[in-house]
This record gives sequence, C-alpha cells and structure tokens, in this order.
Amino acid sequence: MAKNDERRRLLADAGLAVLAREGSRGLTHRAIDEAAGVPVGTASNYFRSRDALIAGLVDRIGERLGPEPEVLERLAAEPPSRRLFSDYLRDIVRRLTAEREVTLALFELRLESTRRPAVAAVLAEWQRAAFEGDIAFNTAAGLPGGRRDIALFHYAVDGLLFDRLTNPLDPDTSTDDVIEALVAGLLGGDD
Repeated sequence: MAKNDERRRLLADAGLAVLAREGSRGLTHRAIDEAAGVPVGTASNYFRSRDALIAGLVDRIGERLGPEPEVLERLAAEPPSRRLFSDYLRDIVRRLTAEREVTLALFELRLESTRRPAVAAVLAEWQRAAFEGDIAFNTAAGLPGGRRDIALFHYAVDGLLFDRLTNPLDPDTSTDDVIEALVAGLLGGDD
C-alpha cells in the first residue's frame, strides 16, 4: 500500500467529492483518479478494495468534520449552560453545513449502508464511537443533557442538515432559530 499521506488525503477528498456528486454507484477508483487529476490506478494503490476505500473515506470524513481546536478552546472558557450547549450545537451545524460536500457524502454512505453490510459495519463503528465521544464531552464540560438527550439532538441535527443541504422545508427560518427551538424544546427553557 502506498504511504504518501498527502496523496492519500487528496484521493479521499476526491472520493468524497465523487460520492457527493455521483452517489455510491459513481464511486469507483477510476472516477477518483479522474477527480483527483492523478494517473489511472493511483486510487487503487492507496485503497486496494472498495471496503478499504469506504474505510478511508469514513476516516477522512471524521478529519474534515471535526471541531476546530480554537473554537473548542473559546467555548470551553464559558461557564456550562443551556446557552453554551446551543453554541456547541451551532458550531456542529456550521461545520457540517460549511463542508456541504463532505456531509452529503456521509449521507450517501449512510444510504449505502442499508444495502451493503460491510459499509454498515464501518459506518456503525464510527458513528457509535462519535456518539460515545459526544456523550463523554458533554458530561466532562458539565453541559445539560444526558445520553438520551444527545441521541435526540443527533436525530434532530441529521434531519436539519438533510433539510438545509437539499430542499429546505422553510428556507426563510434561520438555522440558528431552528437550533434555539430544538434546544429549548429538548432541554427546556432558560438556563
């Protein structure tokens, strides 16, 4: 397997672009080579099989959608509150909206996981680890909400992102207003 990490990221990013644009049926090693502008066969040198490719894309999604340390540092300086929870949630939605292509690729993989058990296994492991990490973070930060609440926010944010990245149900309502309503509805009123 080839070891150039920069090239591997370039290929994974090209794969995410293909996946977002063409769906899982269009995701081939050759399509990735073309999107990355590299010689034919390059992607298969880095990702020997479709399963290895999917695992690489899931890893890259995690890298690209992860929080920015400076934002976490700024938010961590605030006292725990419902408002701070809203700010963290707003940052999550901002990142996933700003990385539209990556988020759409993630949705494509989630759909593909309903048809391919190997994709489901890789994605489920990643999602469970991220979910457990979110719960641990929330607890360590002293934020309101427990395991059930975090799960409900995941469900709500997935729906909100799907709505905002496709055909918004109510495009005139700001995403921030939706987040505030979700937090108030799931965690209760003021701090």
